[in-house]
Amino acid sequence: MKRGEMSVKLDGFLQLQGLCVIPIMSVWAIFWAIDRTLNLPIVFVYVLIQVNLTFLLLKPLEFLYGGSRALFRWPAFFLGLFLVTTIAVIVATGAAYWVNGAPGPFASYLKSAWKFPFVGNALFWTGHEIYRVTRCRLEARNRNLERTIEIATAERKMETEELRQACEIQRGLLPKEIPQISGFQMTGAWEPARVVGGDYFDVIRIGNDKVAICIADVAGKGISAALLMANVQAVVRAFASEYLAPSRVCTEINTVLYSNTSPEKFVTLFYGILDARSRRLQFTNAGHLRPLLIRANGRTTHLENGGGLLGVFPGWKYEDSEVELEPGDLLLLFTDGITEAMSPDGQEFGEDGLLATITQAPVQPLDELQSHVLEAVKRFCNDRMSDDATLVLLAVPPVTVGGKAATDRADPLICDFAGVQS
Repeated sequence: MKRGEMSVKLDGFLQLQGLCVIPIMSVWAIFWAIDRTLNLPIVFVYVLIQVNLTFLLLKPLEFLYGGSRALFRWPAFFLGLFLVTTIAVIVATGAAYWVNGAPGPFASYLKSAWKFPFVGNALFWTGHEIYRVTRCRLEARNRNLERTIEIATAERKMETEELRQACEIQRGLLPKEIPQISGFQMTGAWEPARVVGGDYFDVIRIGNDKVAICIADVAGKGISAALLMANVQAVVRAFASEYLAPSRVCTEINTVLYSNTSPEKFVTLFYGILDARSRRLQFTNAGHLRPLLIRANGRTTHLENGGGLLGVFPGWKYEDSEVELEPGDLLLLFTDGITEAMSPDGQEFGEDGLLATITQAPVQPLDELQSHVLEAVKRFCNDRMSDDATLVLLAVPPVTVGGKAATDRADPLICDFAGVQS
């Protein structure tokens, strides 16, 4: 027998002897209360023998009631306890008879003394078995609970790792570097409300002097939105071309999404082609928020073009619009995660907050201006963004005359165009 097993058995034996103190003191207290003289050493010997003998005799019978036979557990236990208690009472009474030197025959002594020990022993071991069964059930439930927690923890770790990888993949789908063309400066940023999100933006070079610019918002959040976003990204890049007008590209995307997505899934998208030579932006808006154009003189307008959501209306006819961008202009493309950001008191950031943040910003490079706007949105909602936030900025540097910007705008420039050729 190993040392560990011996230690466990010894601990069990000592615990059993400790339990013997309870019936010993109980018997002595009962007889003391009814004013009967009782020899405490005799009680000690009697109970010690009876309890230990009952334990030794019940142990081999556990196969009858200690398994999973819930229906027959207690009848088998009580039958075994009756037989074992009978033997234990006879042996313990014999020991007491011999130690005490009681007069008369043993049969008479046993007849007068068996009832109280028999009932006490039966009650003691019934209580002990109830305690043992209850403890075993609780331990089994605890083990099951621990296993459940371990499995749930492992699954949570796996899900967290999968989400981290999904986030890396999704960020890889976004442009790592924004293609720049002569006379313009562009930058974009994406901030998911969760680990992954449904917003998407892209700037695709489609010619020496042309780029395709798009921003999209997929309905929903989380993994399902991210998967649809990846589909949108693939379709946009498949159809982006200098030979296909924005309306045609949106028509093709709409056809693909309608055929491959469920009815409750839809996408809003703004898609435009910027021609650097003419400084013209040809665009189509498929249900997306209207971009804001801040002119060099401070006047603000929307790029007006209405079209149906992608993936909802199979035969929708999209139309093209066009705007000429002038030196000093700034174009803002954004998703509703920015304008619908909510403050703790229930106020929305809104377009007014976006314009105020832009126009009141100090002179700074375009990418820093973009970071400034996103930080302002996060502060506004206490870093509790309820939706993905995406922002794309397109700036036209002002024409310089004698080293100074030639513009009618009264307020200072909000963008530093150093290093950008006009």
